[in-house]
Amino acid sequence: MQVEIITPEMEIFKGEAEAVQFPGLDGSFQVLSGHAPIISALVEGDLKVNLTENFVSDENTSATVSTEGNDKKVIRVAIKGGVMEMLNNKVIVLAE
Repeated sequence: MQVEIITPEMEIFKGEAEAVQFPGLDGSFQVLSGHAPIISALVEGDLKVNLTENFVSDENTSATVSTEGNDKKVIRVAIKGGVMEMLNNKVIVLAE
């Protein structure tokens, strides 16, 4: 599935993922590739993204993206809140 993480200032991340874990209002939840359409509000916490390929930082990737140890297929992005939408195997996160 395609994942886009966007703030009002910049695009933080864009790429392919197998799963994304979110800090939701009622606790953490996860969507997998092919998940049914969903819209949810997000609270402060970390987005955990399981990528299909190793993460490679470039000039378009925000410094707020971090890898999890030696595993380059898992990234974390700290957010202060926002909203997410999953539709047609595409996740868009509008984050603060």
